[in-house]
Amino acid sequence: MTRTTLSAGLLAATLLTGGCATKKYVQNQTAPIQAKVDQVNDQTNKQGQQIQQTRTDLNGVDERAQNGISAAKESAMTAQNTAQGAMDKAGTASDLANKDSEEIQSLRQSVSNLDDYKQVADVTIPFAFNRYTLTPKDREDLDKLVQNASSNKHFFIAVEGFTDRTGSRQYNEALSRRRADAVTEYLVAKHDIPIYRIHQIGLGEAKPVDDGHTRAARAKNRRVEVKIFSADQSYSLSQLQLQPGQQQPQQTPAPAQPTATPQQDQQQQQPQQ
Repeated sequence: MTRTTLSAGLLAATLLTGGCATKKYVQNQTAPIQAKVDQVNDQTNKQGQQIQQTRTDLNGVDERAQNGISAAKESAMTAQNTAQGAMDKAGTASDLANKDSEEIQSLRQSVSNLDDYKQVADVTIPFAFNRYTLTPKDREDLDKLVQNASSNKHFFIAVEGFTDRTGSRQYNEALSRRRADAVTEYLVAKHDIPIYRIHQIGLGEAKPVDDGHTRAARAKNRRVEVKIFSADQSYSLSQLQLQPGQQQPQQTPAPAQPTATPQQDQQQQQPQQ
């Protein structure tokens, strides 16, 4: 019994000693491997952190790039809008310049055409002192004037009102305009003359026909002068010139003047007394 117990104890001691030795051996063998694994883990963590930082930096760069691209697009759009606005203004200025050129050309043409108008008829309407209404005799004279000029197609009528020198200049100018208005209203209402064909003005006491200070002189100055200007003759001549194939009439040459003798030349050079 004692021997069996002793043998069992020895066997247990032997197994225990061998197990401790094996565990220590295993620890010694695995310690460097664990150190390598820990080192690899540390490097992996560091590399992961670096990769994350790199991603963060790339995101920042990308964001700044996107902001820069957006700012560049906005600047380009602003510049394009500015350029378009400048082009629109330039176009508007060009249109205005063309319009002004056309208006100037039309004005020049109108002024040039005015030289073609010649006075063909006139009448003077007298007025009583401080009066601006038409008498039956005045209306009759205006009727005759318009009837005589009714065949004209290209014409205008000038109506100029005047006063004598009695009274202030402001009052006389207003009175002369009222006299001219009376004549214009009659021509438009009675004879249907378009208002754009009538040019009227009140000149007051200006341009007197008689500078005298008598009653008769003042009566002559209280008047309205009505003049009709026509360009029908000029238009007829221009139409004849424009007709193709029409020859101008030949002018008969003037007869030759006789040669003057020296005595006749001396007589022509002597001044008249």
